[in-house]
Amino acid sequence: MGSRIVNCGSVKPILVADLFAPLNDELVALLRGLDAAEWNAPTVAGSWTVKDIAAHLLDTSMRRLSGPVLDGTFEPNRWNSEWVTAMRRVSPPVLIELIDRYGREAARFLASLDPLAPALIPVTWAGDDASPAWFDVARELTERWHHQQQIRDATGRPPLYDSVYFAPVIETFVYSLPLAYRDVDAPPGTTVLLRVTDEGNGAWSLVREDSRWTLWTAAAAAAAFKAAALPPQSTQTIVTMRGDTAWRLFTRQPVADRVQIEGPYGEPLLKAVAII
Repeated sequence: MGSRIVNCGSVKPILVADLFAPLNDELVALLRGLDAAEWNAPTVAGSWTVKDIAAHLLDTSMRRLSGPVLDGTFEPNRWNSEWVTAMRRVSPPVLIELIDRYGREAARFLASLDPLAPALIPVTWAGDDASPAWFDVARELTERWHHQQQIRDATGRPPLYDSVYFAPVIETFVYSLPLAYRDVDAPPGTTVLLRVTDEGNGAWSLVREDSRWTLWTAAAAAAAFKAAALPPQSTQTIVTMRGDTAWRLFTRQPVADRVQIEGPYGEPLLKAVAII
């Protein structure tokens, strides 16, 4: 039936472990260029300032390096809050030094993982009870990229839309779509085509098959329909947005007014979430 992204058939891993070291270098260079006022600038991440987001990014590295303690007691919201509060006592130069060191160590650790082995923590925003390590690592890249981008937005720095980072970030985010549509009933063969233009350029098709939605690359879905491997398309909805809008949508920023929807099944996509 072709190559689909999730829920059936063979899955092509998104292999991004080699991107963590250069992405951490981008973060360190960014932070070293901030002045005192910018460290305290507000961000879209709730009550967090730029410094709070930087502290959280340090936490993501140190959690990875402390993996065995992540057992059933893990509570993301409480742990995030406790860490960020404690790190407010740390000066920016010390925080940068820690991010530089432990970001590099975390990059080496992530590169050492077997991408096909089970992940320590499943990617819950995709509806997974268990995930392969490559998916967890790709999710981790989206976490580090989008928080760095929030710092860039808050301080007026240029966005980091280099396709080497941004393309796999968007590709990983779209894995959230089947869960976003889980309770949406539609005739078999119904499709929702997501087109991301400009930054993060790509296209994906969410297809209703029997009682579930599955995610395909748009090209693979089109080939499957043409080969009559799936029922004829009864309804197609096309959702179009720029990459700059897409990453914001998947990280809970209000951008619905920047999204173009043609067809009856676009609204659930606006509620897709690819962060915890």
